[in-house]
Amino acid sequence: MTDIAWTRGTWTNDPERVEPDGEALLVTARAGSDAWRVTSYGFVHDDEHALLAPMPSGTAVEVSFVLDFSAQFDQAGVFLRVDDETWIKAGVEHSDGADSLGAVVTRGMSDWSLSPVSEWTGRVVTIRASRSGDAVTLRARVDDEDWRLVRVAPLDTAAAVTAGPFCCAPTRAGLTVRFVSWRSVSADASLHPDH
Repeated sequence: MTDIAWTRGTWTNDPERVEPDGEALLVTARAGSDAWRVTSYGFVHDDEHALLAPMPSGTAVEVSFVLDFSAQFDQAGVFLRVDDETWIKAGVEHSDGADSLGAVVTRGMSDWSLSPVSEWTGRVVTIRASRSGDAVTLRARVDDEDWRLVRVAPLDTAAAVTAGPFCCAPTRAGLTVRFVSWRSVSADASLHPDH
């Protein structure tokens, strides 16, 4: 496990404010920021705040943050980017009054999945994206509880991928996310844990 320095990444779009706080990073999102392509809504948003660094095949990225959302579509987690039309975001999003764990996988058009995790509010959430072969495996956990499988999605083995923490605030100003760590680890050994 290797900590990635906050200074190593490059922002896709500059946040409203970025403040180091000890080993953590406080990121304030711009109002209206989001990442989405076409499906159901008919619009394209590509103004997310994602701090990205190269992610070679055979590695995984873990991003941890404190879950403290209150407005519709507040969101944070991990973002993987190939190009403008090929990217993945996974994390927690505040949707219809509840914090939910989910992912958006985009290949030209976005899809979206969510599952409520209201018991995670106020705690440290970690999202892991593990790149192996022709797939990325997305997992999540709160504090030091067991990992939950979120999604398995195709990802071109030869693609140049960047990845790291992200946040968005589609419906308001003033969302500040406290990111507590960004790490590179070995890719998961298998899709299913040994029992």
